[in-house]
Amino acid sequence: MNLAKSAIWVIISEIIFNLSSYVVHSVVGRILGPADYGRFSLVVTLTTMVIILIGRGIPTAMTKYLSEIFEKNPEMVPSIKRQAAKMQFFLMGGIALLFFFSAPLIAWALNDPTLTPLFQLSSLIIPAFALTSFYVQYFIGLHQFNVQSILKTSRSLFRIIFVITLAYFFGVNGSVSGYILAPLSVSFLAIIIDKFWIAKKYPAGWKTAFPAKKLLNYAWQIVIFFLAYELLISIDLYLVKGILRSDHLTGIYNSALTIGRIPYYLFSALTIMILPIISQSTAEGNQTKTSQIIGWSLRIMLILLAPIVILMAYFSTPLIQFFYSSKYLEAARPMSILVYGVGFLTVFYVLSFIMNGAGKTKIPMIISIIGVFLNALLNYILIKKYALLGSAWAISITSLTVMLIMLFYLYREFKVTIVLKSFVKIFIASAALFFACWIFPRGEFTFLIWSLLLFVLYLSVLYLLGEITPKDWDYVLALVKRKKSEEIKPTLENN
Repeated sequence: MNLAKSAIWVIISEIIFNLSSYVVHSVVGRILGPADYGRFSLVVTLTTMVIILIGRGIPTAMTKYLSEIFEKNPEMVPSIKRQAAKMQFFLMGGIALLFFFSAPLIAWALNDPTLTPLFQLSSLIIPAFALTSFYVQYFIGLHQFNVQSILKTSRSLFRIIFVITLAYFFGVNGSVSGYILAPLSVSFLAIIIDKFWIAKKYPAGWKTAFPAKKLLNYAWQIVIFFLAYELLISIDLYLVKGILRSDHLTGIYNSALTIGRIPYYLFSALTIMILPIISQSTAEGNQTKTSQIIGWSLRIMLILLAPIVILMAYFSTPLIQFFYSSKYLEAARPMSILVYGVGFLTVFYVLSFIMNGAGKTKIPMIISIIGVFLNALLNYILIKKYALLGSAWAISITSLTVMLIMLFYLYREFKVTIVLKSFVKIFIASAALFFACWIFPRGEFTFLIWSLLLFVLYLSVLYLLGEITPKDWDYVLALVKRKKSEEIKPTLENN
């Protein structure tokens, strides 16, 4: 499958997945109310964080090595898969048991012993989610982006059905149970697809087991990166709960976080494709192709990310009301601040996957660890003084810091950066958009129309400045028409 066709599959599935996420949070937030929604958010966020920070390490390592060999040495595919599956089974089984027995300690640390049964129930999310993650990364490693997209779309539908239905009938316990049943259903579908389709393409031919040490050497740095990154983006929620000791304010802040992370979720599709593609190009020693992919990705990301962040900050009040109802309007001001931090963090996240794909895993790992300590310190100081606004400022300052450090290392390692001329043009268009926003009212539903008009205005300014050119439009048409990516090369700067 060529890059253009892959992009279409991934983008469509990511749009559906992110829409389903906001449908679930919006409906569950309305069903449970701020206090119970805060409890639900804490439990599910912490449990899924465990899976993401630990459960994705070995599957991500599997993705990297599958991407490097599946075309040249397809007989090695079953060996890599078996070794990764064995390691993942014992690791995640042990983590699930540890999490179950640690539930009272976790609840005590959050100053709420009544959370213990919920954390124990949520321990079942870990093996269910880990199995789904394993198969998703397996298909990504083989560049089967269409299959990965089918699984992600299926997970979206299962999550809406199970979480909302069970939340309606059984409250918080039901909503947590929905997060167990949804990935289990996706895993069952993945096993069927693998058995009757994918596995037949890669019959075993490699006589010896793929070295476990090779997977571990890559995986442990990825695990630490995910650990630090997830703490970086989530520690503010736990500190809000621990310092303010209010389920209500925790629910309010989580609603701001959930909507504020829309840019991060939108651009996560880019990371799905970047890691295996960068792994393949660096394994081939193709420095030119690697630089082109990085340069074009960075430029397009900044062009699209800037207006999204500005519009979300300005229309924070109608966005909160649209997704969560007027009960959550306290979240509007914190969200208008933290969405800028999420924008910076999104750039950092995408660039981290570029580094990971190139095998330079220590750089994003160390930067993420620095970010965790800085974010925790700023949150501890600012929450006590400014409550939810303090936490929003803390994540924004931290995110800007780690993004700038990562941009420095991107230039040092690949000699790729956004062209100054392009950056200035994007800044001018963003400034025009920022000031134009104040002309438009923040109506409960009309903000959607105004946002579209303002986005068109932003693109028009970029076109007049020459930042968006016919070459960019030709490349988009190439994606739609499924031409080979080599026919129209993305440019790193405008002529």
